[in-house]
Amino acid sequence: MLRRLVLASLVTSAAGLGALGPLPPLPLPLLSSPDALTVTVSESGHRSADGTFRLECAEKAGGDHPAATAACSRLAEHAKAGTDPFAPVAKDRICSLQHGGPAVAHITGEWRGRTVDARFSRANGCEIDRWDNLAPVLPHLSHVRG
Repeated sequence: MLRRLVLASLVTSAAGLGALGPLPPLPLPLLSSPDALTVTVSESGHRSADGTFRLECAEKAGGDHPAATAACSRLAEHAKAGTDPFAPVAKDRICSLQHGGPAVAHITGEWRGRTVDARFSRANGCEIDRWDNLAPVLPHLSHVRG
């Protein structure tokens, strides 16, 4: 009996909504949100590379990141390839014992609908590769002049 009442109520409500005309589409922010990241770089040895920058990737690159368009393009390449540019180096991976300098970076925010909180360094070969793989989101340190 209760089931019949609920169904009758739904049908009546739906009929009333139809009389109002079609419903408007959902706004895009509810369907997908733009990628928005905060990139902090320190100890790079280059004044122009160090600092905290906002990177926004939607239909158009934005924020105050010095290479916003190229950085958003790089993130789009990762998305298309299905790779996670923020994933840490696997704990069981063997890495070369080279040191790429004291530079460190911290990236936080939202990318592809998920929360990002990733730290980067240049402490060994794996970390250097990880950093370089994300350039120009992270600066090309070999090309930066302070």
